[in-house]
Amino acid sequence: MNAIWVGLATGFGLIVAIGAQNAFVVRQGLARNHIGLIVLICAISDTVLIAAGVGGMGAIVTALPWLLAVMRWGGVAYLTWFGVRTAMSVLKSENLQADGSVSRLSMQKAAVTALMLTWLNPHVYLDTVVFLGSIGNQFGVNRWWFVLGAATASWIWFAGVGFGAKAASKALSKPMFWKVLDTIIALVMFGLAGVLAFAKL
Repeated sequence: MNAIWVGLATGFGLIVAIGAQNAFVVRQGLARNHIGLIVLICAISDTVLIAAGVGGMGAIVTALPWLLAVMRWGGVAYLTWFGVRTAMSVLKSENLQADGSVSRLSMQKAAVTALMLTWLNPHVYLDTVVFLGSIGNQFGVNRWWFVLGAATASWIWFAGVGFGAKAASKALSKPMFWKVLDTIIALVMFGLAGVLAFAKL
């Protein structure tokens, strides 16, 4: 499978989930409160972390070739676990409470909050640096195409939910929206696990 498309699908699968960062972007998008700055901070941060993960992992794999196999099957396990976790969330009634009651922040506070929700979240490092780094290195010389795909997913998602939050507020506030989305994500994760396990990358 083409590295850029695997990167795009994996990036979307990891980023599209209910969490503090996404909730913040959506809520500030509803208020149209410095959303351009917030989107830039989140998307650039993801891009830097993904590139650092793939670049750093690449250097380690060059020094320890056997690690590639460990990373491959670790990736399969993680994708499968992520798919199961997402599938289980379909049974819950979660939403982002996009009801429009959003407090407006100063530019400085909005920027600091976006940075903190990104860089102080341990799951961000697990998903971008460790997980995407290990998957990206399966593509060898094409690994930077994987980075491009995964980073593109971040830019599309943050721009979409940030600038489109107002128009999509009714959908975002409904648990059914997230149930359908989680179902799609789970299927994508299981599919990618199969690709990583059996396909010749």
